[in-house]
Amino acid sequence: MDRRTFLATATALAPGLRAVAHGAPQPASRAGTRLILLGTAGGPRPRATRGSPAQVIIANEAAYVVDCGNGVARQLVAAGVPLRSIRGVFVTHHHSDHNADYGTLLLLAWTAGLATPVHTWGPPPLKRNTETFFEMSATDIDARMRDEGRPDLRPLVCPHELNSAGHVVEDANLRVTATIVDHPPMKPAFAYRFDVADRSIVISGDTRPSDALVALARGADVLVHEALIAAAVDRLVANVPNASDLKRSILSHHTTAEEAGRVAQAAAVGTLVLSHLIPAEDPSVTEEVWLEATRRHFHGRMIVGRDLLEV
Repeated sequence: MDRRTFLATATALAPGLRAVAHGAPQPASRAGTRLILLGTAGGPRPRATRGSPAQVIIANEAAYVVDCGNGVARQLVAAGVPLRSIRGVFVTHHHSDHNADYGTLLLLAWTAGLATPVHTWGPPPLKRNTETFFEMSATDIDARMRDEGRPDLRPLVCPHELNSAGHVVEDANLRVTATIVDHPPMKPAFAYRFDVADRSIVISGDTRPSDALVALARGADVLVHEALIAAAVDRLVANVPNASDLKRSILSHHTTAEEAGRVAQAAAVGTLVLSHLIPAEDPSVTEEVWLEATRRHFHGRMIVGRDLLEV
């Protein structure tokens, strides 16, 4: 190799080499079960660089979506996940950053070719929410059935309400278990565990530090846990009229990065992924700030989530 060729090759490879050298998480292999973070910001307000909470688990080409924050359908498309491959949707609780696009996801998946049943799970009033959305969308659904020859979407969607912890569902691809976590005033709120042939994945949903979540996540390969940096909350709420109430709510109903580390260490999980980040776009809260807070208590692999990252 002559000098000019060597320099050109080295320049092309340099970004990837730097990423590996600094321990930046690399996309997982497409073989086996896939976990993709679709939205990693906490709270309902739309942001420029992060979507609202959502993730998808893909097993044997079937997609299982966990939470449906604003823009989840577009994020699935951006991640290369066909909307028609959705087989299950799991809602952790009914705050709008987790369910705003629940019905919209189903409708848009249908317009993208979904023709197979989709089962959905979540706390009450999931069935009423489903029915109400279909009532709101009936004009569009009926018109597309007549004009475009589509099957009726409504019989394809099968909502199931959860009121207690325990076994949720098992199919040919995975087994799902839930536990009740602590996120007032939303009761019940759930965390979910997905056990697949090649790995186990736990999604915390929104919660204060929870012994029930520790038990659910025991020995899991991956725990996706919400996290906040308490010292940055004052800046986050500085310009809103309900600042004092919002600050109290955030600090009392969520988990700090340090506490998330304790939960992961107690559960002996393999990898802790921080998501539902609060704050989501504070330039002073760098990736290293998140990792430093977490590694005080957790000694395993840590990842600060970002949209469309495959873990």
